[in-house]
Amino acid sequence: MFNPLKGLGDLKAMRDQAMAIQKQLQTIVLTVDKKGVQVRISGDQKILEIRSNGKSDDDIKEAINEAIKKSQETAAKELSQMGGGLGGLLGR
Repeated sequence: MFNPLKGLGDLKAMRDQAMAIQKQLQTIVLTVDKKGVQVRISGDQKILEIRSNGKSDDDIKEAINEAIKKSQETAAKELSQMGGGLGGLLGR
């Protein structure tokens, strides 16, 4: 027999796992040095600090984009290490 409330349990499990991943990512701090610009970014893609030492806007943008890319790669790695991320729950 179809149980419409079973889906709510799956949704809660997915939400709980997503929140756990978010908390884990908040604890990761990455530093990127590019063309004399230093960017510190958290695993959940929050810019923590930018040091530019008088560099151009283009150099700063390039360093920020590199930091975001590194943060995204880290987040993907963390997701894959947590049993395939949310895909394990969605694939049921």
